[in-house]
Amino acid sequence: MNSRKIRQLIAIALAIAIFGYRTLHPSGTDAAKAASGKQDATPVAPVKPVMLGKIAFTPCTLSAAMSKDSLEAQCAHFEVPEDRRHPDGRKIALNIAWLQSTGNGDSAPDPVFFLAGGPGQSAVDSYPLLDPAFRDVRKRRSVILVDQRGTGDSNLLACKAPQDEDDAADTSPEAMRAQASACAADLSKKADLRFYTTTDAVADLDAVRQAIGAQQINLVGVSYGTRVAQQYAMRHPQATRSIVLDSPVPNTLGLGNIFARNLDDALALQFGLCTQDPACKDTLGDPRSELDTLLTTLRKQPVQVQYRDATSGEMKQGVLRAQTVAGLVRMYAYMPLAASLLPKLIHDANAGHYENLMALAKMMSGDLENALAMGMQLSVVCSEDADSMVTRPDDADTVLGNDMTAAMAAMCAVWPKGQVPADFHQPLRTSVPALVLAGEFDPVTPPRYGKEIVEHLPNGRLFVLKGQGHGVLAVGCMPKLFARFIENANARTLDGTCLDTLSYSAPFINFNGAGP
Repeated sequence: MNSRKIRQLIAIALAIAIFGYRTLHPSGTDAAKAASGKQDATPVAPVKPVMLGKIAFTPCTLSAAMSKDSLEAQCAHFEVPEDRRHPDGRKIALNIAWLQSTGNGDSAPDPVFFLAGGPGQSAVDSYPLLDPAFRDVRKRRSVILVDQRGTGDSNLLACKAPQDEDDAADTSPEAMRAQASACAADLSKKADLRFYTTTDAVADLDAVRQAIGAQQINLVGVSYGTRVAQQYAMRHPQATRSIVLDSPVPNTLGLGNIFARNLDDALALQFGLCTQDPACKDTLGDPRSELDTLLTTLRKQPVQVQYRDATSGEMKQGVLRAQTVAGLVRMYAYMPLAASLLPKLIHDANAGHYENLMALAKMMSGDLENALAMGMQLSVVCSEDADSMVTRPDDADTVLGNDMTAAMAAMCAVWPKGQVPADFHQPLRTSVPALVLAGEFDPVTPPRYGKEIVEHLPNGRLFVLKGQGHGVLAVGCMPKLFARFIENANARTLDGTCLDTLSYSAPFINFNGAGP
């Protein structure tokens, strides 16, 4: 196959991976806009504000990376105290977008609040890519987007990452501790970092609910957003009409050391599609063994690679390292369709052909810089999950190893921490109707997390989507089921047989596809 076709195929696959990833993690471009205050929510010419309760909104448009379409919305800022114990102290202007219902009839009085992932993602920036999944919901209900404090345009807390062209930045615990100290000192000029936790965000959401005059709301959380949704339902059950938890995190779970083992478990399932296929196994071998071989090689000696830049088409030089490959594998695992390319790419790299893997890694790393508001993320996880940041011998032989956990623990050792309610890590026990969604191949929040959650929800129901990864609200017929649930607030009556048509993404044997 000619190199041009290979590059096109790889670019398409990467676009798929980034699309899925960006529904959970905004791109560096998006983050830069948020950091500069120039968001995609662009105000138009001044007009008379539209009141929703006590908040005055003005017209704006929302748009997203990789999309030429825009959404008409109403935007506003709503002030809340940074520290509620001192209401006259520093204020945070929460960035809010209101997408009005699209139907011709009367709107339902209970809006839908979309809660972004991360932690550290902007709801306003990330929602537009998911709007098609909300199309039927929006016929009768408006959608409210609140940039969680510390994200987007709600006093963004972003740390400057070290710049290194070859991914050779020092990630030792000592270096990470020093970086966290420097970031905390810088951000403390505009924020008390102790007051950017999930608990603070839940109080903000209820303040917004009261201000817009809604008696009850529906909460739709993705990934970390499911923690916010559960905490809100725990603190404000009477104000919660329903919750949708997409790729959920149980309240009981500490986030400190879950990533390495969960990724390996997901890779075993994804790579199993190749080992169970005689043609794939004969051509590409055992993908996990091939990956281990590649990582071992690169840990011993990183490789200088000449590759064609996937964006500009120019030839460039770079160093491919084990940590670069591990990061790419993790991002691809979010989207099984993109992960179907991994066995081929890894096999080629072991044969000395590193250029395609390098091109993809560079293309992705360019888009993911500053993907999350790291300062806000540290305020959340260091306050709520620090006790779980313990390295485990069993994780030493995983793709990610214990490096991520050790780095997080080092940063949290110096990061200011907020207070957490005594029952924060208790399971959510509520009669509130709940729709819980999980992807079979999710490398971050596997289906067992959803099973644990619904055990305590008498009106909850779990759907596990065959062959899917992280973030499944927009997959297959799920938007239809989602809309029916929001309309009726009853997950038990949903007919999920339409999900049976979902299929596995066959691994690529060559760059023509799955076939020989």
